[in-house]
Amino acid sequence: MTSEALTSTEYIRHHLQNLTCGMQEGHIHCAHDAAEAKAMGFWAINVDTLGMSLLLGLCFLFLFRSVAKKAATGVPAGAQNFVEWAIEFIDNSVRGSFTGRSALVAPLALTIFFWIFLMNLMDLIPVDYVPQLAGAMGLGHFKVVPSTDPNATIGMAIGVFFLVIFYSIKIKGLGGFIGELTLQPFGKFGLPANIFLEVVNLIAKPVSLALRLFGNMYAGEMIFILIALLPFYLQWTLSLPWAIFHILIVTLQAFIFMTLTIVYLDMAHQEHH
Repeated sequence: MTSEALTSTEYIRHHLQNLTCGMQEGHIHCAHDAAEAKAMGFWAINVDTLGMSLLLGLCFLFLFRSVAKKAATGVPAGAQNFVEWAIEFIDNSVRGSFTGRSALVAPLALTIFFWIFLMNLMDLIPVDYVPQLAGAMGLGHFKVVPSTDPNATIGMAIGVFFLVIFYSIKIKGLGGFIGELTLQPFGKFGLPANIFLEVVNLIAKPVSLALRLFGNMYAGEMIFILIALLPFYLQWTLSLPWAIFHILIVTLQAFIFMTLTIVYLDMAHQEHH
């Protein structure tokens, strides 16, 4: 039982470990375990997260660009019908949540939704396929789902955070933005409480975006890994229903991240009087 538990533990650790590489003694070195990856320091890169994120982003751009180049008038069909439906859906979501005027919000929402959706969708690939392929190529680890890496979700959330700060200053002015942080909601006599509450509220936005997406996708990946440890006749019995249900989670998490981004940008465009 001890040997079996140890083997299961090693299996789980292997599937949860990123392909982390960094510079050591003048050459690129890839970590073999979590402790070695941690020892590499801040400038180590999760190559699998970065590579899959870029690849899926390029797939999204290629699909929409190719459809746009071949778009025809009349009744759309095939990929054009899907892309037009997607754009209309995102546009309606933006109109329902964003009251300001900005040429950036709708394209940003479209990009966020489909990029995160494609990242999450990788969780439906059987957990052993990609690691086995990576092992055959001489790579010790390879995680195919970028959104299960907090570095990816925090990075996207920080991007949204900077946009919120930028538009808050652009719409309200630097003085108006500082005034909002210092004078809301209790006025000038509640300055310390105002600063504390507004700073917490500001920081909570990227934190909630990042941790919600990461937590849900990490939990989904963990369940797939645990199912893979079961006997083969139980794997198919449990994995198929969970995969079907997980499609809802994959889509919902992308939609929530997009919707909250729209709402936060809408709040940045509103002026307090």
